[in-house]
Amino acid sequence: MTTTNSHQPEQQSSTATFVPAWFTSALATPVDIATVTVDGARISYRTYGPQDQPGIILVHGGSAHARWWDHIAPLLASDRRVAAIDLSGHGDSDWRRNYSLDLWADEVMAVAADAGIDGPPVIVGHSMGGFVTWTAAERYGSSLAGAITIDSPVHDLTPEQIAARERRAFGPANVYPSQEAAMARFRPVPAQDTVLPYVREHLARTSVRRSAAGWSWKFDRRIFTSPRMSRTVLKPFMCRTTLVRSSNGLVPTSMGSMIRDRLHAAPVIEIPDAGHHVMLDQPLCLVTALRATLAGWNAPT
Repeated sequence: MTTTNSHQPEQQSSTATFVPAWFTSALATPVDIATVTVDGARISYRTYGPQDQPGIILVHGGSAHARWWDHIAPLLASDRRVAAIDLSGHGDSDWRRNYSLDLWADEVMAVAADAGIDGPPVIVGHSMGGFVTWTAAERYGSSLAGAITIDSPVHDLTPEQIAARERRAFGPANVYPSQEAAMARFRPVPAQDTVLPYVREHLARTSVRRSAAGWSWKFDRRIFTSPRMSRTVLKPFMCRTTLVRSSNGLVPTSMGSMIRDRLHAAPVIEIPDAGHHVMLDQPLCLVTALRATLAGWNAPT
């Protein structure tokens, strides 16, 4: 494992009209950056909070990366060890020839074992990361303290795969002449009406990397040609399960009830006036939902 420490906040652009103090404080939170090797690939992850405490693994959605949790993870880490993973093919982790939910679940469990977490972890996954979370719970449920999914629909294809196949996004890899030019093309997929501008700017800035040819996105487009990146069959796991859904997201009320019934999950938590990418428009409501779920699980029976 290799580790580096970062204690400097990301610089916000002068074009941002308003950046709340809680967001600036979250980005200034000390973070450890580490890697662990899984099946020949170097998997990068970021950790917050004290070591040797109960912990959480945060799993991003398709084409996203660990930095999508930069403003969420510190708000969960006051008394927990929180790790945000870059799945292979995403962020700062290595790319593979082939990808699968099973392999990504193995990466999540490897990070959980390497990140300084005491006891079984809770896995929290957004969108496609929720499918990874369900896969980990199916395979390793007895070794988990819980599984929480955020607006993960039950479909044959992930939202990102559908957008790629319909040629609405993720076309041929583009190289941009500057970081600013690449950032200007940042769009959440699927699209949503409301995105907090300071969150959008931070995610756009951390979603690109520089190469000899120019600036390009950090994800491997081959992830969208891989089969079965979603879940259509669900059954109860050997760990506690909760579903968080966005009122304007991809999991309608009827689907949320179906998932709850199949998983024998706790009541579905709905975040009002939120799009699919809830960390982009209602981040504090998402933190509250996660905190409430964890507090309920820790309360005496």
